[in-house]
Amino acid sequence: VQLQASGGGLVQAGGSLRLSCAASGRTLSNFAMGWFRQAPGKEREFVAAITWSGTNTYYEESVKGRFTISRDNAKIAVYLQMNDLKSEDTAVYYCAAATRPFYSDNYYRSSTYDYWGLGTQVTVSS
Repeated sequence: VQLQASGGGLVQAGGSLRLSCAASGRTLSNFAMGWFRQAPGKEREFVAAITWSGTNTYYEESVKGRFTISRDNAKIAVYLQMNDLKSEDTAVYYCAAATRPFYSDNYYRSSTYDYWGLGTQVTVSS
């Protein structure tokens, strides 16, 4: 499965971006999905996750109320709507797909995910 994240760019603080993640040649309907990010000099960190059904979503504390993860009805793509962006949101954002359902709150662990996209750069200017 090849994942492709898109939608990154340069935005001023307080602005919004919408990231998309699609799989080449197949639907994402059987996968739980997550978004992670990695800022320069820092380790990759969890941002948000969504179950395969879309029923449950999970967020890192600093993005709660600002970011929204969703997936479309045909499960073709997963999105991350990012509002009220801050300079500390600057990072490369990666989407990831998990072939097994989340359990015991493992959605925040990188090791939970089996497939990763190449990432898209988000830069927030203050």
